[in-house]
Amino acid sequence: MEVARFAPSTTGVAHPGTLLAGLLAWLDARSRGARLLLRLEDLDPERCRPELAAGLQADLAWLGLDFDAVEEQHRHAARHAEALDRLAAAGALYPCGCSRSRLREHGEKAPDGGLRYLNLCRGRALPPGGWRACDEPLRAALPPGRIVPVDEGGLDLAQEPAREMGDPVVRRRDGAVAYQLAVVVDDAASGVTRVTRGRDLAPSTATQVALQRLLGLPAPVYRHHLLLLEERGGKLAKLHGAVGVDALRPVYSPDALVGWLALACGIRDGPTPLSPRALLADFRWERVRRRDRVARWTGRSLELGD
Repeated sequence: MEVARFAPSTTGVAHPGTLLAGLLAWLDARSRGARLLLRLEDLDPERCRPELAAGLQADLAWLGLDFDAVEEQHRHAARHAEALDRLAAAGALYPCGCSRSRLREHGEKAPDGGLRYLNLCRGRALPPGGWRACDEPLRAALPPGRIVPVDEGGLDLAQEPAREMGDPVVRRRDGAVAYQLAVVVDDAASGVTRVTRGRDLAPSTATQVALQRLLGLPAPVYRHHLLLLEERGGKLAKLHGAVGVDALRPVYSPDALVGWLALACGIRDGPTPLSPRALLADFRWERVRRRDRVARWTGRSLELGD
């Protein structure tokens, strides 16, 4: 059986972009008869809180999305540590002493819009006590060469991640395992075969495949979908103050909001209220809009633009 997952971070309340990503992951999995996991990405000790995780689960259930299992990522510390052990044993793990100012000074723009890391600390050895005794961020030295992951929607994911992105941080200075490592380890441990997510994460795919290869892990099939954007052009995000579900619930019923999301992504021509399950009968990715969509919150309703 295929296994899919929806893996939102628990750093704030759900917003329309969160719900669209959850709905599309749910439709993809349920239309295929795949097992669907909800993975709560809660590794950031500064921003993740249990009440946000509980609220996110409640919002997804309110919308009508069900899952076959729920995982809390922070409970997988042992498997993350074992992956760091394997990277260290392979000679791929090294401490990075670069300050933010040094990264800005030497960094160039990366495909994801951030700074490309120039692998400045490659060759530095771990301390005598190994990575557990290190109080600096840890990076994984990626092998050279071009990686060409396949995106089911035809998005070009080809990249030479060691050069274009640079070696990724796999454990942060505060001791938290970083996203790039945790996601590949947890996908493999859960048997995930399908990853449906927003195209903002597409530039990370080649790096993740490189880490999978370093660790001898299988690669799932990827599909990246459109984003909901704010009017200034950035994706709707908690960081930008996007409207939360707590403000939407008094205005929209679950079916009305699902209807709006279906209109936003192009699988319906009008905002007819309907449940997620009602969308399953004729769901096809060919009907899903490829271009991103602007979403505006007027204080009374959600509006769409191009």
